[in-house]
Amino acid sequence: MYEKFLKRLIDFLLSFVGIVVLCLPILVIVVAIKLDSKGPVFFKQKRVGIHKTHFNILKFRTMRIDTPHDMPTHMLSNPDMWITRVGKFLRKTSLDELPQLFNIFVGDMSIIGPRPALWNQYDLIAERDKYGANDVKPGLTGWAQINGRDELEIDVKAKLDGEYVEKMSIGFDAKCFFGTITSVLKSDGVVEGGTGEMKRAANQESDSEETKKEETVTK
Repeated sequence: MYEKFLKRLIDFLLSFVGIVVLCLPILVIVVAIKLDSKGPVFFKQKRVGIHKTHFNILKFRTMRIDTPHDMPTHMLSNPDMWITRVGKFLRKTSLDELPQLFNIFVGDMSIIGPRPALWNQYDLIAERDKYGANDVKPGLTGWAQINGRDELEIDVKAKLDGEYVEKMSIGFDAKCFFGTITSVLKSDGVVEGGTGEMKRAANQESDSEETKKEETVTK
């Protein structure tokens, strides 16, 4: 009942209200992008929707127009060199995602759900298949986003997406929604080019501890 009817109704109403209420900030961002760099204001990209269908996701453009297309940010050798000045602010505050309110309004996405994978992120798509996470609408934010976001390894992210599928309810969606607000305010988990940063940080800390032990033994 919730997934088939009520969730879509909530998505429709909240996205409509969001578009109306945020029309002025959206306009300000549009002007800032145009003044900052050449190129279109919006960025469209093919993403994976429910049941692995494809749709075009909308974002504010945060990168230069000569950035390699259809490549996840974490696969770029130096992500920062491609991001515009305004883009850095938009990405840190997640304001670049605002145009997805239109994706939600037309029904391509939900407010809460697994973040839509790029059409060529085959490893993430395959991992999500294990947990049924490709069989729900992707979301503007989700359970994985408030539990690590860019810092998570792909298998961990997919497992959290599967956990969301199991627990999906109006209460759990509310938990994800308010958790997202907290994460955005703190900029938690935002690491450019940083898929798996949590694990790498842990490994580096472990290596550092091992080095200290070796130095102690040497002394």
